[in-house]
Amino acid sequence: MSEDAILTEAAGGIATITLNRPDKLNAFTADMLTTLRRTLEQADADKAVGAVILTGAGRAFCAGQDLSERAMSMQDGGGPPDLSVTIGEYYNPLIRTIRGLQLPVVCAVNGVAAGAGANVALACDIVIAARSASFIEAFCKIGLVLDAGGSYHLPRLVGRARAAGMALLGDRIDAEKAAEWGLIWQCVDDEELMTATGDIARQLADGPSQGLGRIKQALNASLTNGLDEQLDLERDLQKICGESDDYREGVMAFMEKRKPDFGDR
Repeated sequence: MSEDAILTEAAGGIATITLNRPDKLNAFTADMLTTLRRTLEQADADKAVGAVILTGAGRAFCAGQDLSERAMSMQDGGGPPDLSVTIGEYYNPLIRTIRGLQLPVVCAVNGVAAGAGANVALACDIVIAARSASFIEAFCKIGLVLDAGGSYHLPRLVGRARAAGMALLGDRIDAEKAAEWGLIWQCVDDEELMTATGDIARQLADGPSQGLGRIKQALNASLTNGLDEQLDLERDLQKICGESDDYREGVMAFMEKRKPDFGDR
């Protein structure tokens, strides 16, 4: 696979990462997953970057795992694949990376997001979808269980009843319904997708980077913490944020009735 299967552009403090196999509906390969994870880590380490946009090229966001190599092996009489290797070495590290980044990740779903493609999108912090886009938990169609964090994120986003329906039936959920259910943040007209995504990424990139990163940390922890643990974490994170230059600037800007300047990117 060429490195061009993942395209990266950085400008004005925003790193835009594009899945770029449009002829394959941006279906994932092992090399592609590795490159995507490395690219996200590089963006997170770049002090000039304040937000990440993840999107797809062509008419799909991502159709999930590329099954062509597996199908060929099975047709040639090969044994069943050990899918735990793919999950353990590629998908799980990617999802952990997305959730663990200090940078906020905004996902622009430009078309169908199916299987692991849907679940990678749902692991992002803010998801915006074009009106023509859709989400399909397609695993049940081929006898598999949800992966790429789907069984974790889906019921937390839409509740168990809707998660079970999506997972067990594999029905297509259009972008408008996804927004109505709370699966995603927003549905916009197709021609407005990248403008709307860029506006949100710009707001995040111009914001207080440490505070936004700590918000992500607190929200992630809240999914498994009890109330006492979460209250203690809020206390500890607030201490860190309260000692930051960004907090000082925020307070001064409020008192002086001006827009805060958290630094140029």
